[in-house]
Parts: sequence; structure tokens; C-alpha cells
Amino acid sequence: MDELNQFLRRALPLLERLEKLLPVADDTPDWSHTAYRWRPNRDGGRLQPVAHPHQVRIDDLLCLDAQKAEVMRNTEQFVRGRPANNVLLWGSRGTGKSTLIKAVFNAFTEQGLRLIEVDKAHLTDLADIVAQLHGRPERFLIYCDDLSFEADDPSYKALKAVLEGSISAPPDNVLIYATSNRRHLLPEFHSDNAQARVVDGELHQGEAIEEKVSLSERFGLWLSFYPFSQDQYLAVVDHWLTRQGSVSITDPAVRAAALQWATQRGSRSGRVARQFAIDQAGRQP
Repeated sequence: MDELNQFLRRALPLLERLEKLLPVADDTPDWSHTAYRWRPNRDGGRLQPVAHPHQVRIDDLLCLDAQKAEVMRNTEQFVRGRPANNVLLWGSRGTGKSTLIKAVFNAFTEQGLRLIEVDKAHLTDLADIVAQLHGRPERFLIYCDDLSFEADDPSYKALKAVLEGSISAPPDNVLIYATSNRRHLLPEFHSDNAQARVVDGELHQGEAIEEKVSLSERFGLWLSFYPFSQDQYLAVVDHWLTRQGSVSITDPAVRAAALQWATQRGSRSGRVARQFAIDQAGRQP
């Protein structure tokens, strides 16, 4: 074991010198693509093009008229070079939050809109990502899906800094569009309310609540998503059955099966409706 340790101590400096002599990989992004993923590597990270972005049509999102109108309006302002807000879509699972971002992106790609998907685990690289986008003619949405943080998670502080908390001004060609099941992105505990106090008749929230709210407040546009009613769910099922060229919701047996499908999954959502339609289409001879 001692001989092995001695060998490693001698070999490591040699390997470090050899590494410096190796050619540096060219991580310059290929800007001809419309969508990218951030991929960390030993040199920091790179923007990896997505060869086949998920094609989603805005018309495929039903029963979300208010949310669609707001995100479309905000994004249109952005691609036209006008002031626009970072967006947080929060609410129940499967209700169309991520799909809406993809659909809006697809609606504006021909106007120069680009999408960069960043996993929560890589949010600490946000400053490096944004630095590559300064001065580019394209307009970039940084897409963060299913965000939620624990209280001691360092990545949420990186997100706060890029949104509105760093000495570096955010570039005017970058917005962050994020989805979450949590309204304030951080866990909220009943004990947080115990820190609230009244001073001269004015309610002052505790430090824990202030910290949680300060992150979500950096998103200028908040939109909430809720489970569908039964009628809304069936309307979405009918839409996807029509798209699949499958059976019709007017068939009582199909309607009953759609409701049972939602009951088994404990959710009436667009995701569940589409999954049912796919299942029905697959069953057809």
C-alpha cells in the first residue's frame, strides 16, 4: 500500500502537467440551433444543442386561456425588444406549466426566440451561462422546470442573484421562465409564522418568511395552475382523442373509462387526459 501511495504522489503532478498540454475543447455554442441544454464539464460547462426540440402547439393547451394570454403577451414584448418580466408558473402537477413554456417558445422561434434548459442542480452555473449570452442578437429564455429548494440549498441563491440581486446587470436579451409546485419555491413551515410580530399596528413577517418570499418576488409575473373540473378534463380528453383519430368521448363507455382513468391517478389534468387518449389510440385495431 505504501508503494502504491508513493507511485500516486509521483504520478499526479505528471498528469497535471500533461493535462495542461492537451488541446482545449472548443465549447463555443453552435448558435444555428433554437434550443439548448446546459451541460457541466471539467472546464465549467457548455451549451449543448437540442437537435429535436419538443414540438408543442399553443392551440393544444385547453382551459388555460388566461395563463396562455399572459405568457404570450409577455413573450411577445420580449421578442420585440420591449420590457418584459421573468415568469413563474406554479401549481398542481400535470396542469400544463411546462407544456405552456414549450408551446410559447415554439410560437416565437421564427422571431429569434431561443430556449436554454437548465436543471436545478446546475443553477449555480447561471452566471456563467448568462455571460455567454451578452450581446447576442437572439432573445433567450432560460427554462428551469420543476423548481423547489430546501432552505440550505445554495442553488436558489444563484437564481436570486441572476434574477435581481447581483452587481452585474442582467442582459436585456435574457429572461427566466420557471415552473414549480411551490408558490414560493422554498418549503413553508407553520413555525415560520411564529416569527411574525406587530409593531405599531403593522404586521412584520419573520426572517424565514421574508427569505422565502424574496425569491419568488423576483419573478415579475406569477401565474397559478389548478386541477381541471370534470367538464374541463373531459374537454381536454376529447381534444386529444380527436388528434389521435381515435374513439370519441361521446361514447358513454369511453367517457366512463376516461373518468376512471383520472380517478385511478388521483388527478384531472391535461397530462392525464393526454395519456388516456394515447392509451385509447394504442388499443385500436
